[in-house]
Amino acid sequence: MATYDFAAIEKKWQAYWQQQGSFKAVNAVDRPKCYVLDMFPYPSGAGLHVGHPLGYVASDIMARYFWAQGKNVLHPMGFDAFGLPAEQYAIQTGQHPAVTTEKNVTYYKQQLQQLGLAFDWEREVQTCAPDYYRWTQWIFLQLFDSWYNTAAQRAEKLDTLIAHFEQQGNAQLAAACDENVPTFTAAEWKEFGEQEQQKMLLKYRLAFLADTTVNWCPALGTVLANEEVKDGFSERGNHPVVRKTMQQWSLRITAYAERLLQDLDDLDWSNALKEMQRNWIGKSKGALVHFPVEGHADITVYSTRPDTLFGATFLVIAPEHPLAEKLGTSATAQAYVKKAVHRSERDRLQEKAVTGVFTGAYAQHPLTDEPMPIWIADYVLGHYGTGAVMAVPAHDDRDYLFAKKFDLPIVQVITGGDSSEKAYMTKEGTLMQSDFLDGLDVPAAITKVIAVLEERGHGEGETTYRLRDAIFSRQRYWGEPFPIYYKDNLPYALSEDQLPLLLPEVDEYKPTAEGAPPLARADNWQTPEGYPLEQSTMPGWAGSSWYFLRYMDAHNPQQLVDKEAQAYWHQVDLYIGGTEHATGHLLYARFWTKFLYDRGFIGFQEPFQKLVNQGMIQGVSQLAYRVKGEQRFVSRGLREQYDTTPLHVDVKLVDANGVLDVEGFKQWRPDLAEATFVLEEGKFYCSQEVEKMSKSKFNVVNPDDIIAQYGADTLRLYLMFLGPLEQAKPWNTHGIEGVFRFLTKTWRLFYQQDTWAVTEDAPAPEALKALHQAIHKVTGDVERYAFNTAVSTLMITVNTLTTLQCRSRVVLGDLVRLLAPLAPPLAEELWQQLGHEGSVLQ
Repeated sequence: MATYDFAAIEKKWQAYWQQQGSFKAVNAVDRPKCYVLDMFPYPSGAGLHVGHPLGYVASDIMARYFWAQGKNVLHPMGFDAFGLPAEQYAIQTGQHPAVTTEKNVTYYKQQLQQLGLAFDWEREVQTCAPDYYRWTQWIFLQLFDSWYNTAAQRAEKLDTLIAHFEQQGNAQLAAACDENVPTFTAAEWKEFGEQEQQKMLLKYRLAFLADTTVNWCPALGTVLANEEVKDGFSERGNHPVVRKTMQQWSLRITAYAERLLQDLDDLDWSNALKEMQRNWIGKSKGALVHFPVEGHADITVYSTRPDTLFGATFLVIAPEHPLAEKLGTSATAQAYVKKAVHRSERDRLQEKAVTGVFTGAYAQHPLTDEPMPIWIADYVLGHYGTGAVMAVPAHDDRDYLFAKKFDLPIVQVITGGDSSEKAYMTKEGTLMQSDFLDGLDVPAAITKVIAVLEERGHGEGETTYRLRDAIFSRQRYWGEPFPIYYKDNLPYALSEDQLPLLLPEVDEYKPTAEGAPPLARADNWQTPEGYPLEQSTMPGWAGSSWYFLRYMDAHNPQQLVDKEAQAYWHQVDLYIGGTEHATGHLLYARFWTKFLYDRGFIGFQEPFQKLVNQGMIQGVSQLAYRVKGEQRFVSRGLREQYDTTPLHVDVKLVDANGVLDVEGFKQWRPDLAEATFVLEEGKFYCSQEVEKMSKSKFNVVNPDDIIAQYGADTLRLYLMFLGPLEQAKPWNTHGIEGVFRFLTKTWRLFYQQDTWAVTEDAPAPEALKALHQAIHKVTGDVERYAFNTAVSTLMITVNTLTTLQCRSRVVLGDLVRLLAPLAPPLAEELWQQLGHEGSVLQ
């Protein structure tokens, strides 16, 4: 093969790797192990765009690097295959989601394989496969059969809780549980009937049912997570979303809050990512303050600064607060509460306008006994803290704006000492000097106020977390069925020998006319004894919270993961994925790992020891400006002369200079067929904007097209060459030519025209120096994930060797070994041409 025929080379070596099982991992061998993992993809119908493989190529380089060092590498791949998009497509077309998913998975695998990625496909998992979700259901059963012992700081089997109840009741029990659990003695427990006992156990289980305020989308017929809602509408389909109280399955992740927080210190993650999790967990120390309300329960507020209590001039409760409708009885208040439930929490937090309504009721100040007006406002969230705040407008910006809007008192509080004077910035209003705070700094003042509150029975010190229990049920079809049935309206677990509980056949994939979940459409969705089965399914993150464990022992029908396999592979040594999963998947995976450790199923508490976040490959969008109200478009340089709005244009219709293919544009969409254009010197120029690569912005570049034109090695190197791995960078197809020329120049070091040119001559000192500088630099760069500079170094080295006309086998053989992790098919071919047998990685 005298010319660099990338298509033939890549096809040849992809077939060779598959036939030889080159990347098959073997458990427990006498070599150091290395577990390299990617965040596995959801297989959408659109397939991969060029931004998706960035992390995959980076992990592939590292896996190949570790192989070349003689390590036993596990580098698997699978698919996060349950999800809402496949279900929505099923609702629209009637096609079963499994059919769509299988088709999408097939396409994804083709794309991944043609990139030359060194995955052990024998360990592939798909979360929608029954032999996989059988174990997701099994984990749920363990959660359902567990409680959290806060004294021992671990999850335990429910049997130990029942034994404690039988011997001591619950008065002295240290456990994570629901709020306001009544106390009972051992004798009373034994007198409870089955229903009463099961209800009590449900208050302690790690997987439990509870009434929860959720984002409910009537059009989609399901609960949505906060990140799936924008401006009160679903991100998928743009359907209205309301806040609604529903009985939902939840997982008691809050029991693990302190461990999730403390164990971050030992992880090799970026400080930014750790800080995202710390903020999400949100540990704070302060006080619970109880404000008496005549004729009603106290309004309890959590405050990290109870020393500002003398500056609290009114109370604000969330629209979801239990007292909102009881206190706010006016038509205005009722209308305000009703409107608030149609807005997502994210929208309410981002809202700049100040809104609220007075309930007409008053609470008693717990220290001064003065009356305090009670307001309802949607800047207070029902699930955050206690759903109520004591407003201290002199010392809180949001409270200050609210007080100014509704002409409420603003009182400043000053304690003694420099630190407190710096903490309190005077805004306006009167000064209240409290005698028992006089001369105290802030920490001492906080301690004093808590002591007074406790003495008066109006409060107590408290450590809280922002983290909330994870809502775990979705009113969807395409997800894991819960292995739960109901007897007397209480949940009971299926036995393990009844797993997997398979998804049933249904006539349609949408909710029933009565609003019940799609599984309610199934015939005989019940146990053999006639008990109804749970109709909701698990969320998409269920299967992704433990998939890294299944790769260790992917096809074991007897257990989640063999103990020897998980003891050998242990944690993931290198995990590569996006920061967008910081407070979702990464937190849930850590939670599930700690739980499985507590119960003795695995031998480690953290799933991912080292985590690298790849940056986003951004698209370069092309914008054509249309005159408002017309089908007339104005070229870039002239648009300031018109009143225009931008329209995203398919990037394939624009050349390297930004010139639009006008005829192609008119044929692109039927509504543009009659468009007219205001040109510059006979051409129409588009504007460019760097933003997220997305189908909706028509700036997606298909890797298949790049590979067909330049080859997978070129695409791999170009992705790495664009910039530092962890930074965002724009895609520019026009820069890829330089990388392709580099690979062609590398090939020509080995061939002179059509003749093999490698010699046995001793290398010149200059060539050896260039080689060894490259070995030092590329090795160091790869170990630092600085792949862009590794590629740059290889380019410089090839240019140097070309100038020196180096053909020495000694130099070129080592050059191939350096190139092998980054451009594997080319390196394999040249290694074989040099006369070696087997893979260059060996």
